[in-house]
Amino acid sequence: MSLRISLVLLLGIVLTVLVRGGSLKGGPAVVSVLFGFFLASTSVAPNISRFVTGVADMIGQIGF
Repeated sequence: MSLRISLVLLLGIVLTVLVRGGSLKGGPAVVSVLFGFFLASTSVAPNISRFVTGVADMIGQIGF
């Protein structure tokens, strides 16, 4: 059985847990979200996307 979840959804859940748990305050969380938003519009975004896809494919081939 394969479980598929969007990386954006997974990171959003992790960010929410960190903020609610007190490990990450609201200000740095907003800065992190804005950084990711603006990073996505740069020329480096396709390289990051390929890297994350490659890592996800590698993990998927392990076959938990």
